[in-house]
Amino acid sequence: MPMIDIDWLKDHVEIPEGLTYEQLAKDLVRVGLEEEEIHQSQVTGPIVVGYVVDATPEPQKNGKIINWCHVDVGDEFNETDENGNKVPRGIICGAPNMAAGEKVVVTLPGAVLPGDFKIEPRKTYGHISNGMCASERELGLGDSHDGIILLREYGFSKQEYDALQPGDDAMELLHLNNPVLEINITPDRGYAFSYRGVAREYHHSTKAVFTDPVIELAEKAPHEAKSVDGAAPVKDMEVLVEDNNPIHGVPGCDRYYGRIVRGFNPSAPTPNWMRRRLTRAGMRSISLAVDVTNYVMLDLGQPLHAYDLSKIEGPIVVRRANEGEKLTTLDEKTHDLSPEDLLITDSPNGEHASRILGLAGVMGGLYGEITSETTDIFVEAAHFDQVSIARSARRHKTPSEASRRFERGVDTQLQPAAVEMAVELLTRYGAGEGSRTPVDYNTTKRPHDIRFKVSEVARVSGLELDTNTISDILTDIGCHVGGGGNGEFSVQPPTWRPDLTEPCDLVEEVARLVGYDEIPVRVPPVPASGRTGLTLEQQRQRWISNTLAQYGLVETLSYPFVGDADYKAFSLDAKAIKPISVEITNPLAGDRPFLRRSLLLTLAMTVQRNIRRGLQNVSLFETGHVFLWNPDAPAIPALPGGVKPTDEQLAALDAGLPDQPLHTAAILTGKAVDAGWLGESRDVDWSDAVEVVTRISERLGADLRLNQPAADQVPASWHPGRYAEVTLPDGTKVGEVGEFHPHVNEALGFPEHSAAMELNLSALLPALDDKPVQAKPIATFPPVHQDLAFTVPTSVTARELEDAIREAAGENLESIELFDVFTGEQVGKDAKSLAFAVTFRSPSKTLDSSDSEAIRQAIVDKAAALGAQLRA
Repeated sequence: MPMIDIDWLKDHVEIPEGLTYEQLAKDLVRVGLEEEEIHQSQVTGPIVVGYVVDATPEPQKNGKIINWCHVDVGDEFNETDENGNKVPRGIICGAPNMAAGEKVVVTLPGAVLPGDFKIEPRKTYGHISNGMCASERELGLGDSHDGIILLREYGFSKQEYDALQPGDDAMELLHLNNPVLEINITPDRGYAFSYRGVAREYHHSTKAVFTDPVIELAEKAPHEAKSVDGAAPVKDMEVLVEDNNPIHGVPGCDRYYGRIVRGFNPSAPTPNWMRRRLTRAGMRSISLAVDVTNYVMLDLGQPLHAYDLSKIEGPIVVRRANEGEKLTTLDEKTHDLSPEDLLITDSPNGEHASRILGLAGVMGGLYGEITSETTDIFVEAAHFDQVSIARSARRHKTPSEASRRFERGVDTQLQPAAVEMAVELLTRYGAGEGSRTPVDYNTTKRPHDIRFKVSEVARVSGLELDTNTISDILTDIGCHVGGGGNGEFSVQPPTWRPDLTEPCDLVEEVARLVGYDEIPVRVPPVPASGRTGLTLEQQRQRWISNTLAQYGLVETLSYPFVGDADYKAFSLDAKAIKPISVEITNPLAGDRPFLRRSLLLTLAMTVQRNIRRGLQNVSLFETGHVFLWNPDAPAIPALPGGVKPTDEQLAALDAGLPDQPLHTAAILTGKAVDAGWLGESRDVDWSDAVEVVTRISERLGADLRLNQPAADQVPASWHPGRYAEVTLPDGTKVGEVGEFHPHVNEALGFPEHSAAMELNLSALLPALDDKPVQAKPIATFPPVHQDLAFTVPTSVTARELEDAIREAAGENLESIELFDVFTGEQVGKDAKSLAFAVTFRSPSKTLDSSDSEAIRQAIVDKAAALGAQLRA
């Protein structure tokens, strides 16, 4: 994100004296440019100007030559001799450019350089070095480490250089003590990736006077090809755009502007002020020609590219790549090009567009780059299609400062002004001569006018503003505003704001500059009639979540993506599942291209992740949608954008979509009970998952039943003897519960007997009775408690026997609870014992022994129909 230096910002907008970076951040966030971070300097002093009194070369045994120097750093920092006199500091320096008479930058003991490098006196090469003469790299000012900083070569004028005295604060001199503000730019405001744009926004926030540098530059820039004043003929640098594969019908390039600078001095240094600004913006200084193009981009927002004119041959052709073409970019990486990639090419030996110079708007190629021998330069500024540049940068994984700006939108009229600024800098500091004959391919169109009703501001934002205020705001952001007499404007957005295309965009601009804090807060009124709050279905979903949380489970959310690894872990037949699963292009996880048909597959990944991180008792639940694809469903129609679909189109769209029922699922692992070293502990098993289903059933009043199928009918993911289908009383299956198959536990790394459940809420909740519960009067007669144990065949379920007891007891049954299941030799082979605790209570009288015996006998007779016998 952009780094903002107050000293640079002053070039375009009036800044009050003493403005802090904290206040600048507050001013910019008021108009939507958020503070990312205020970066403080990594350098602390003392760092001062030093005058080299003498420098004695001393050859070393390893062949290296070091200089034993005495450096005057001012009376405050000089050493004191045995007589109490101030004398220059002794400093060891191995830099080849060290010489007596130079003014240098000295880091004194106590200073800290980038990388937490502390300066201390140390003995080296037989001397005590009491400080260090610093290079650019050591101070974080650049990459140069060929020698120390010589202040006479650092861009100061003769008067400024002569005024430098030993002991002067070099931190202030080189701006080492200044912080820098990093701001966050939203993708729709690419113009703010420049000091020109940020200065404009500061003006909007504070009303400070803003001067657009582009106005003067555009007036000075040549726009028409005239007689060539000593330069090469225009036809030699002819530019053609031959886009045979435009994306969405939009040409990849609609503006290409270039000029020539001849007689450039390739050894000319980058001025100190420019190098400092580039460094504080996060860019390293390379050479004057490259630094100028980067500086103009940061200042105005227009990416530039400079070519060695002697290496390229016209015409320059902007075209799409051909299949099979390759390009080696400046970072020395070779890329296989796509027919969607936009290229800059030239035509050597008369072969039209045969040589690739660069990936347009992203990065240049190795051929044609500026070198230390370049004397004639061709400066290019273009406007490229946002989509083309964004796709190329992502396809080749080569995002650049240029592509970041092009993909967000660059001003279509900025190119001549940007090249004019670059030419001025190259001629001023590089002794070149700029041609007044431009190459200008221009097919840009002015932005479409927007019909804007003033009333939209109040309707959309709630701000009550008069017509003149709205007109002034739109004019201030660069729009041309006409009309207004009938409450409607004709607004032409500025060329640097491609994001302004609809009336709602203009409303947003008005609200942004007035201040979002000025938008009135109005609480929507509660309707006098009609239902408010949660629906019954929403309430029931919340009841389920609360019930699971109360039982000790933790709710999570997981991505709904699954793949072959998940199918294999759950012992599922991938070939059978994939044709009925929704397949997507998944950039987040390419190995999981399908949407889940069960919550357990994705919930298991979360449980697995927690177990692998050292947690031992993990019990989680999730409520979310699954996606059931119907291979016979009609194709989903492609509906046009910007038009409200008809009812028929919406129906066709719905018919093609997969079914997306809402499920809830839980997985329980580890210890179900862990009372510590003094108490008992118990591992999770199938009964804990059944208890989860039972609690949900009781909370909803659902009367859910468990149906245990034969072992050969159990799905492969589940333990064949510890699995049941969850059904409604009418037999409709709404879920599953039990233990995972041992193979599943082993594949996932789960403990043995890990249990799970999953319920289809879309099938369960609509089947519930939503009638109010009728409260019964409190009984005043005493209860009768009895325990009944029956021996039944193993094929008879506890639910079947319980239903028989309820039917036989009739209205006198108050409660019934299964408290024991027993199998063994005592009850015989293929039999089991089921024991129930029952409570009888009559609503009209006290039950005596004869009444109790009659009820008991009725239960025994009814149970006998199931083959059950009452145990003595």
